[in-house]
Amino acid sequence: MGTELQKKYGLVTAIAMVMGIVIGSGVFFKAEKILASTGGDLPLGILAWVLGGIIMVACAYTFAVMATKYEKVNGIVDYAEASLGEKYGYYVGWFMAIIYYPTLTAVLAWVSARYTCVLFGWDIVGPQCMTISGFYLIMSYGINALSPVIAGKFQVTTTAIKLVPLLLMAVGGTIYGLSSGMTVENFTTVVQETDSVSSALFTAVVATSFAYEGWIIATSINAELRDAKKNLPRALLGGTILIVIIYIVYYIGLAGAVSNETMMAGGEAAAKMAFETIFSSVAGTLIFVLIVVSCLGTLNGLMLGCTRGLYSIAVRKRGPRPEIFNQVDKSTNMPTNASIAGVMLCGFWLLYFYGANLTAPWFGPFCFDTSELPIVTIYALYIPIFIMMMKKEKDFPTFKRFVAPALALCGSLFMIVAACFSHRMAVVYYLIVFAVVMIWGAALQKKKEISD
Repeated sequence: MGTELQKKYGLVTAIAMVMGIVIGSGVFFKAEKILASTGGDLPLGILAWVLGGIIMVACAYTFAVMATKYEKVNGIVDYAEASLGEKYGYYVGWFMAIIYYPTLTAVLAWVSARYTCVLFGWDIVGPQCMTISGFYLIMSYGINALSPVIAGKFQVTTTAIKLVPLLLMAVGGTIYGLSSGMTVENFTTVVQETDSVSSALFTAVVATSFAYEGWIIATSINAELRDAKKNLPRALLGGTILIVIIYIVYYIGLAGAVSNETMMAGGEAAAKMAFETIFSSVAGTLIFVLIVVSCLGTLNGLMLGCTRGLYSIAVRKRGPRPEIFNQVDKSTNMPTNASIAGVMLCGFWLLYFYGANLTAPWFGPFCFDTSELPIVTIYALYIPIFIMMMKKEKDFPTFKRFVAPALALCGSLFMIVAACFSHRMAVVYYLIVFAVVMIWGAALQKKKEISD
């Protein structure tokens, strides 16, 4: 056992990480919600995609600038530590390890299972779906824990595969829609007038946050990335810009396949219905299989970050039992103990997600959407980093030091306000859980300091 991770990934893998973690589920999972949130107002939905994309690119560019200067283990923790000190770095790392990584990974396991069940006509909240969710979690953990190199290759392969259905729908749906008049009809028809355009837009932008999220997890491999100070910024900026373009053209293509009303009523089968409309039943089903593979690629990327969550804290000699969680297996070059803890946390949050969102509520008012609210918290944690970057990084030129972080800060604030409008009281109950987890982390660190 050692404590050092080897340099084993190149630029292609890094770009595949950024695009592969982000693209894959949210664009399919949230497309119908965004349309429903805006009352079937297609231009307003596209505006939500654009705003969410601008926020992502602004934040990614700002961290890309920091990545040219700082490189240790797990980028976001490095940047938090460099900006505000070791304690803030620890709290960011603790949040990422206990809440952020495992909640998103658990949701992705269910989303992957959800589309698998759609293929077979099974209930998306039934025992089959939850069993498949657990299987996908364990499978993803196994790939990452046993061979990180294979996990990296799987990421590159699935990234290429997942672009197929998106680009096919972007091109095929647009051509079909323009020739049939469906695209024009969907752009000019609002299914249901909303009470408040601003509230509808806020709800839709928060929904895009899940579709766009994940890029920050790519920074978790910066210690394993060759020439990280050059390759990570390239991957972050190039990858996020491509994602925004692909999402918008896919969304427009979707509008050429089926009516907004049909799409809103289609639920989990809406994407499958759209593909079958354009490419026939058999071809549509085959393409939908690629969507499942796409989701699994996203799950793989999230699990890659999840297995390194506690390691990024332990390698700094912080958090619970760092001498256990900083161990790296010599044969697999993976932080085995941290990986096991990570997948167990995923299992816990998958159970929570089921009890809070997929069945009669188990937790009373403490039932909140773990696919969106933890994402908003991470934007709140970014804000002090952006402020300190403007204050401290005197060797950066004006645009990189002031303009980029200011834009990212405004985007983060927008996302927080939008979440409050969208989720209302659920935000309060989520923040109570968040506070308990953070106090727990502080108590563990205090206990360790006393024992040392």
